Formats: sequence, C-alpha cells, structure tokens
Amino acid sequence: MKTIRKVLVANRGEIARRVFRTCREMGIGTVAVFSEPDRDALFVREADEAAPLGGASPADSYLRGEAIVEAAVRAGADAVHPGYGFLAENAGFARRVAEAGLVFIGPPPDAIDAMGSKLAARTLMQHVGVPVLPAVELGEGGAALRAAAARIGLPAMVKASAGGGGRGMRVVRDPADLEEAVRSARREAKAAFGDDTVFLERRLDSPRHVEVQVFGDGHGNVVSLFERECSIQRRHQKVVEESPSPAVDERLRDALGAAAVAAARAVSYVGAGTVEFLLAEREFFFLEMNTRLQVEHPVTEAVTGLDLVRLQIHVAEGDVLPREAMAARIAGHAIEARLYAEDPENGFLPVSGRLHRFRLPEGPGLRVDAGVADGSVVGTDYDPLLAKVVVHAPTRAEAASRLADALSRARIHGLVTNRDLLVGILRRLEFLDGRTDTGFLERHSPSALLAAAGGAETDRLHAVVAALAAAAARRGESPVLGSLPSGWRNNPSALQEVAFEGRSGRIAVGYAWRRDGLVLRVDGAERPGARARAAPDHVDLELDGVRRGYEVHRVGDVHYVDSPLGHSVLRETPRFPEGEEDEAAGSLRAPMPGRVIRVALPAGSAVERGTVLVVLEAMKMEHQVVSPRAGVLREVRVAEGQQVDAGEVLAVLDGPD
Repeated sequence: MKTIRKVLVANRGEIARRVFRTCREMGIGTVAVFSEPDRDALFVREADEAAPLGGASPADSYLRGEAIVEAAVRAGADAVHPGYGFLAENAGFARRVAEAGLVFIGPPPDAIDAMGSKLAARTLMQHVGVPVLPAVELGEGGAALRAAAARIGLPAMVKASAGGGGRGMRVVRDPADLEEAVRSARREAKAAFGDDTVFLERRLDSPRHVEVQVFGDGHGNVVSLFERECSIQRRHQKVVEESPSPAVDERLRDALGAAAVAAARAVSYVGAGTVEFLLAEREFFFLEMNTRLQVEHPVTEAVTGLDLVRLQIHVAEGDVLPREAMAARIAGHAIEARLYAEDPENGFLPVSGRLHRFRLPEGPGLRVDAGVADGSVVGTDYDPLLAKVVVHAPTRAEAASRLADALSRARIHGLVTNRDLLVGILRRLEFLDGRTDTGFLERHSPSALLAAAGGAETDRLHAVVAALAAAAARRGESPVLGSLPSGWRNNPSALQEVAFEGRSGRIAVGYAWRRDGLVLRVDGAERPGARARAAPDHVDLELDGVRRGYEVHRVGDVHYVDSPLGHSVLRETPRFPEGEEDEAAGSLRAPMPGRVIRVALPAGSAVERGTVLVVLEAMKMEHQVVSPRAGVLREVRVAEGQQVDAGEVLAVLDGPD
C-alpha cells in the first residue's frame, strides 16, 4: 500500500484541471508539464508546480515520455496521471514511470499492450466470447488492399490499430478510394500515435455507439459502472454523450456490462477503462477498449455519484474498490456537450485565435470542465476542445432542456464554436425522442441545426443594439454635453448612420433621439415605436411591442451581441472603405492555420473536380484542400513542411483548357 502525496499530470487543458481538482480535495500536491504555447495556460497557473517541456507540437512536448518522467522526479512527485490522449495508452510510458519508482495512475502496462493494438484486442475478444465485426490487417500495395476489400466487403472503415479519438480513420465506399484512404490514415496515425498500422473493418451504416465504463482493482474485482450513449459524432469524434442510453433496457444493460467485464478480466484490468461497442437493433459488437479515463467520464460520475479520478488514485494506492462502486446504481440522467472551437458550416474545421470572453452560467446540476477562460489563446497544435458542459437532472427531457438553455446563455466571444449546433441538436425532436445513431449529423446538416440560433431579423435587431451601445460609449467619452444621448437631433431629417456585416449580410442602421423619442431605420425601413435605454455594454430596447435586454461586448470594430433571441457577431464597416486589390481568380486558400504535410501535384498538372491538391495538418487532424472544378494547376505557392495562416493562398487554378 502506498500513499500518494504529489501527482504530475502528463496532459494539458481541461483534463489536467479536472485531475488537479480531485487532488486538491484529497490534499495531494499537483505538478503540471507544459509546452511553449501553453506557458501561460490556465492549467499551468492552477498547478502547485510546473515544468517546461519545450517545443510546440505534441511530438516536441507532451509525447516526450522521458522528459515527463524526469520532470516528475525533479518536482518530487510520487505518481503520474496520464489524463487521456498523448501518452495515456502508451505501455512504454507506463513502464518508464514505474522504472523511475513512481506510481502510474492507470492500468498495468501489459493490459495497455493487450488492448493497445485493436487487431490483437479483437482476437482476444473472440477468445472470451465477445462478438466482433469482420476485419483484416492491411499490407502495402494495391493488390493486397483490393484483396482485403473483397474479403471484408464495402462499405468498410480503415482504422489505426493504435488509434483513438477518431484519428487514423477513413470510411471507404468505393474501391477506387481505398489506396488514398489507407495512405492518409497511416500518416495521421503515425503523427498521432507513432504507429502507422491500419486495418480494414466491416462498417455498419448508422449504428449506435454505446460504451461501458469498467473499473478494476488489484484484488481481482472488476465492475461495470453502466453505459454511455456516444452516437452523435462528427469526423468519428463524439460531440454529445449521455448516460444512461435511451436505447438500453435492463436486460441489454446486463448483457453489455457482462461483456465489458469479461473484456476487462481477460487482461487483468486495474483502474478506469471503457469498452466500446457498436449497437445495431439489439446486437452489439466489440469496437475497442480504451485503457484510460474517457473525455465523457463526467456523465458517469453524475449518474453514479462517484468521483472516478478519486477511485483511480485509491486503486493506484492498492485499495480495494469501495462498496459504493461495487454496488453503484443509476440515478437520474446526465448529458454532456463538447464545446469545440470549430466551424460547423465549414466542414467542422477547427479555428484558432483569442477568446475575448468565455463565460458559462452556473447552477445546481450543471458542471463545466473547461480548459480556457477570458483571454485564452486557442492555437493549432492541439485538439480544439474548449470545454465540456454537463447537466444532471431527474429525467432525460429535463437534462436536454437545461443543457440547451445553459449553452444558449453562454457568452463566447472571439472564436467561432459549435455552441449553436449543440443547442440545435439538443432541441431536435429526433434527439429528444432518443432516435440517435452515428449518422445523425449526416442526416441533419449544420445549417438546419443552426437555423434556430437566430436569423436575419435577429441580426437586424442586434445591429440596432450595437449602434445604440456604440453611441452611448462615444457619448460617455465626450468632454461636453455628456448628458445628451448620442445621435440626438433637432433636425428631423438627420439620422446617425452605421453599417454592419453579419452572418445574414450587410445591415444599415439609422438612428436619432428626438424630442418625441427614438427614431429608427433599418435597411431603409422605418421601425416605429422604439424606446431604448443604452449603455456601452447593455441596451434595454422596446420594439414591436416587446421589451428585451441585450448584452454588448465590443472588441475593435467587432460587436458581440447576446440576447434571448440568440447571438450575433457584427463587424462595423467603414463609411468610406479603401479599395482592395483584386485577388487572383481561382485562388485556393487555407481554410485554417496549419502545416502543409503534402503537396499532391506540381504546377501545370491537369486536375478534375475533387482532386486533392494540398493536405494540411492542424490540431492533430488532416484536412484536404481539393479542386472545386476541372482545370489546370497554374501555381503552387506552398511547400511541404511550411506553416500557413488561415486565408493564405495555397495554389491557383485556371479554367479547363
């Protein structure tokens, strides 16, 4: 038995902060490690001590196992918690931690090895009677690939054997796409996990993704802590998770739990782990076992009342699982939404930049695990997850309603996020009826789910508010006649005019306070009967018989407006804009900052619509820039290994000959 007194967390962001929170509650000291971009990050400031790793990319920082162990020894830590991702499922790292005389707060290295290869894990599961889908390891060469596809059948999934989190995965429906899918999956798997082994597995179209939380101790006890529904995904990464699953009754729950426990016992599992299944009707198939804490573990904590990190620490110290874990019960319903810095209407591409404001509401049953705060910078080197927002309520309907409301009341300024998409999902009838599967976001386009987040009329009202708030700010700064409202006019023909660009296009606002009240004109149309009280950061506006309060936050020429109607980002346009240089026709621009990892074709090449031209790597994912039409590649302006900014021209395409 060993008492842990100081823990180094070999991770970053919200999971580092979450582990620190439990350590503080237990009176355990904390140590952070950090890369150069994370030097001033929130999790670094919250740790008792912190050690620099140098570098920016994961390979130069958080994947340097030897440097992390050395940092733990220097800081006097006696244990290492790996979090999730990075080295969390690296058996070599776990052994290195133990060789240094430290406690690894995770499963034994042999269990990580056994489940670390998805191919080996599948074989083991077959031996213990857990059902699996047909699969075959992929060799090199076109003939071997074609033979594998013929054996498995299409559609199929190329999957990284050492992978997780949706990385190194590609769907193949057409045999002609197989070779490129394999090459791309290998590259991504090598970059993320250091292992480019991939295999082909039969794909079930739109099954449910259900996983079981298991926990074991060093005394032979293994228990199921029930299932989580994780079906709503984009790019094979989970977006919304919940427990219990609306598709699982007690009989199916018992069967899933028994299979998960059998999987864990097969590798003498100790600690927190997750066994993932695909569920089609009432049949389920083993997908993989994650030998670590999962991103979505808070929903299990909510419905069981257990602190899984606390259990991890106790089990690592040699304790027996407590009675409350061995006899856990489900109470109520919990739903988690993952808040990402990404653009749902642009292929869910990650975005980077500074968060000018990041605030979420508080309340009973509401939990926010965030890695960012006001002023945080979101870069391109790491996953774009900003926070996990979790609601626990007596019923699923109430949990969904409260989570949608909490997200809609969040104040997130400076970056495009998937917040409004999440609200749209949670309020969708299909979701509320529990009819979810992995094809949910293929059936419901982002634009359809975002439609409820406010439209052109919301933007118009918010533009009025932005104009009035800006006027109040100018008047407050005026050295004379400060008591008069800005825009006050004796001349009834004169209006103050300002224009904005928003998601619904250009909006022109004219306004003036006169003796008989506020005069408004929006896009040339009079809006009679308006009353308003305006301050630089808040406007109380009565219009069309409804009075509302609006919050305004201005950064430069950008106005962020939040109200019960939704959220708008409005850029004030200059009255006399300077001319801009014409851009080259056919320019293909970088959709995000990133690194060029492949230039597919040289200048002068003939291309077809959909031809891959350049591949970017950003936030641990690959993103293909393809030709929008047939033509000739006139210029290639980037080289492999080059860093590019969002909007930078990558190549120039001429029309067809």
